[in-house]
Amino acid sequence: MAASPAYALIATDLDGTLLRGDDTVSDRSLAALARAVRAGARHLVVTGRPAPRVRPLLKHLGCTGLAVCGQGAQVYDAGSGRLLWSVRLDRELAETALGKIEAEVGQVYAAVDQDGVDGLTLIEPGYLMPHPTLPAVQVGRRDDLWCEPISKVLLRHAELSDDELAAVARAVVGSLATVTMSGPGTVELQPSGVTKATGLALAAERLGIAAPKALAFGDMPNDIPMFEWAGRGVAMANAHPELKAVADEITLSNEDDGIAAVLERLFSTD
Repeated sequence: MAASPAYALIATDLDGTLLRGDDTVSDRSLAALARAVRAGARHLVVTGRPAPRVRPLLKHLGCTGLAVCGQGAQVYDAGSGRLLWSVRLDRELAETALGKIEAEVGQVYAAVDQDGVDGLTLIEPGYLMPHPTLPAVQVGRRDDLWCEPISKVLLRHAELSDDELAAVARAVVGSLATVTMSGPGTVELQPSGVTKATGLALAAERLGIAAPKALAFGDMPNDIPMFEWAGRGVAMANAHPELKAVADEITLSNEDDGIAAVLERLFSTD
């Protein structure tokens, strides 16, 4: 079975893309990815989740190679269990950015992902985890969020929609941080200039794969830089309108095995 000559790298987002709503991967999707890998393609997870929150899933997927985590701020080697590359978000800049946002919209609720393969997700009082299955530790006050180096800040507002909060944040944060929206209830601040494309490009370089041979799947605006970098970008049917607008193709939803539908078409059967 020969691999499609166009795509040697399959880059998949997790939440809303490869994962179903219950945080599982369907047997059909697993089989389609396995078929592509047997054909010679490489599967690379590219997710906003930090490395510690991805490790169990990578094990389930049988991934022993690289993964791009933390919105592109981390390149993780599942085989060795270590970070090959990581960028921290300066804690003083993060506090300044939060202050600017709250000066515009009033109180926001914050959480942070700590840097490192064993970093924790810390949440301040009032912050609700968008993914209740992911572990988090509540701290007593906001100052406690900065006790260790961080890779990003997660924000929620009691009244504003994600789109509204992200728009305000982009307008006032400027070069202090990169603002992304990666899922329902998930507006984030990450190191300035860092996107999913940053980590994906580094990982692809290590694998010796050029951007035109990369096929990317995603569902949210944080996937736009990845689509711009890759040779082809495929948005899920449930994707945010901003991502659909720049996608080369729209497939079925994550619940309907949209990734599998594309891979089954591109990679012939055994």
